[in-house]
Amino acid sequence: MAAGRLKTISPVDGNVVCERDLASGVDIARALERARAASRAWRETPLAERQAACSAFVDAFVGKRDEIAEELSRQMGRPIRFSPGEVGGLEERARHMIAIAPEALANVAVLEKPGFTRFIRREPLGVVLTIAPWNYPYLTAVNSVVPAILAGNAVVLRHSAQTPLCAERFAQAFEAAGLPPGVFQALHTSHADAERLIDARGEASVDFVAFTGSVEAGHSVVRAASGRFIGMGLELGGKDPAYVRADADVPFAAENLVDGAFFNSGQSCCGIERIYVHGDAYDAFVEAAVAEGRKLRLGSSLDASVTLGPVVRASAADFVRGQTDEALQTGARGLLDAKDFPADDPGSAYLAPQILVDVDHHMRVMTEESFGPVVGIMRVRDDDEAVSLMNDSAYGLTASVWTADDEVAVALGDRVETGTWFMNRCDYLDPALAWTGVKDSGRGCTLSRIGFESLTRPKSFHLRVQTS
Repeated sequence: MAAGRLKTISPVDGNVVCERDLASGVDIARALERARAASRAWRETPLAERQAACSAFVDAFVGKRDEIAEELSRQMGRPIRFSPGEVGGLEERARHMIAIAPEALANVAVLEKPGFTRFIRREPLGVVLTIAPWNYPYLTAVNSVVPAILAGNAVVLRHSAQTPLCAERFAQAFEAAGLPPGVFQALHTSHADAERLIDARGEASVDFVAFTGSVEAGHSVVRAASGRFIGMGLELGGKDPAYVRADADVPFAAENLVDGAFFNSGQSCCGIERIYVHGDAYDAFVEAAVAEGRKLRLGSSLDASVTLGPVVRASAADFVRGQTDEALQTGARGLLDAKDFPADDPGSAYLAPQILVDVDHHMRVMTEESFGPVVGIMRVRDDDEAVSLMNDSAYGLTASVWTADDEVAVALGDRVETGTWFMNRCDYLDPALAWTGVKDSGRGCTLSRIGFESLTRPKSFHLRVQTS
């Protein structure tokens, strides 16, 4: 018997995208047992063969680019003109991790000691559980799925109920790549059963959890694992700031920051949610940002001319409307008119973008994650005030400075509490760099050579050489 039924409703038109049976307790136990058995053989498979399998996975996945893009837009609402970019992002990240695997997974050498051979080997953990969200369903999942498999682990992927077809696309591409059965599996489960997956013991259990989602859900993951000594990586979102200095290229900064704030309808953990601008550049920046915001076109995600789709559901839109209305009632001014976006429909998932000024940190819109198409802009006196405001947050995923002075940029970056510090760019993830956060943005790291460390365990070899 199935544990229930999953039904995915498109935010684009309210139609049912798909329905699936949820895995039962028996299904889950069997999947974990298969993963455990598969991991024992997979860890002994030469790394070159693991690399080849992952490369074939990427080839198979990219070969379905157009189908995947349209399917993605229907599931979570991103405009169809942008959805192919997620396929490209998955390819970039996966191929980078494949390329660096030999160096990252190689034995760690230590200083020579006469009469001894010493080194540290990186062993796979066993079974990795990836729990992925809907907003960037492929990019968030690939960060752990491909490196875990390269490192010799088996992987179970549990995807959001909003994007279940994404988990199935992973499974199809790995099957096409000839990955041995059980090394990768996708499961559709309820939230309660996802927690049971984490807490399971014995042969039918996992050894690591890679989770991307909200802070509240992250706490649930930690509680579910509290009785077990397993590792976990938690990427829990952000309230990412930008600082525009007086020496910035204002039109360039405005163009990129508006894109960083409104791309994917603002539903990005590393999207721009608050902007601080030096007084000398403030008026010019606000004017340029409003001009960029007015270029956005809100409408059906399946319309190739649309640049701003619906948010994931009506309740999410209502949350952002609530933050915005509260700010307006306490002194903020909105610079974009909803009437310029005819598709805006109160009570629906279609929400006009908004740029707010005269905001401060007493307003939720400047301190609480919005995850929607709204951004506040504040005037600041100097670098010190900007840094203080940027750090006045429970989050710390990414932050950016817009300036012509790279030495100042590095000095400011040393003072800002964040996982990634950008100069003159934002809302991007470079697979060669560690993807990590501080404070309520989570813990752990994915991607880069460091990302392999949490997906393996160190084993020390200490060999005394016998002498006759």
